[in-house]
Amino acid sequence: METFAKILSVAIGGAAGATARYLITISPLANLFEKFPFPTFFINITGSFLIGFLLVLLTDKFTTNGNLRLAVLVGFLGAFTTFSTFELEIFDLVRERYFAIAFLYFSLSVLVGFAGILAGVWLAKKF
Repeated sequence: METFAKILSVAIGGAAGATARYLITISPLANLFEKFPFPTFFINITGSFLIGFLLVLLTDKFTTNGNLRLAVLVGFLGAFTTFSTFELEIFDLVRERYFAIAFLYFSLSVLVGFAGILAGVWLAKKF
């Protein structure tokens, strides 16, 4: 039953995060700049800030239920932006002084991720 509660917490948080993301992409922010994808930029930067801020609040500053942390950090922010998780993982590597691994992870994620998009577009056009 405890596992089901955790899954449900992530699912509820995820639904809220996905909805928040969608609402931002259809808000007036979507047309703020002509070509710059400002809604995604805003979501990624806001999510990065929130995961750092809420991680400290929900683990160090306040006694909270583990399911609440899962709902907010994994569910909401995971659906809102995976960029925040990526940033947190880099932060953890740097904090542990794994600078080379952090740099490699950062670089490969951006470069290989972009290559993945190019490959996916190329493959889809072949169909």
